[in-house]
Amino acid sequence: MHKLILHPNCATGPIYAISASCNATTNGCQAEFRLHGDCTKIKIPAGTPSIRMDNLWQTTCFEIFWQPEGGAYYREFNLSPSSRWACYDFDDFRLNSRDAPVSDIAIACSFTDDELVLTASIGSQLPLPASAALNAVVEDLDGNIQFWALAFPDGKPEFHSEVCRQLVLTQ
Repeated sequence: MHKLILHPNCATGPIYAISASCNATTNGCQAEFRLHGDCTKIKIPAGTPSIRMDNLWQTTCFEIFWQPEGGAYYREFNLSPSSRWACYDFDDFRLNSRDAPVSDIAIACSFTDDELVLTASIGSQLPLPASAALNAVVEDLDGNIQFWALAFPDGKPEFHSEVCRQLVLTQ
């Protein structure tokens, strides 16, 4: 597991630590995110059927950015505790966003008062070697939002930055 860091412009909140992992598989990837803190004080979207949906990042959700080595193209996955998901392809930094193909996706989420665990199995063509970003958006019950990542560029929280893609994935 890799420790995510809280963006320096974000106030501390009920979650004090997040760790995440992502591993390439023969037909995509497997990921896990773990939140530690007072989960009774964060917004956790209620479970729903697993369907594609936009704007999941507006409340508690998890993200993977996958960029094959040697190019500007990248793929973004948004994974909600509700089991809803989104997947987008970009030609370059926020350029030409479009729905990306996903053959199958399975999201499971469990939580207690002090821990939330989300796992995802994603079937999608993901070239290797690649650099990946593992990110989390956490909204508390008062509407405050925290941004967590492996690393951040200077300035505002920007998950699309290559600086966030600190995880190197090989075959």
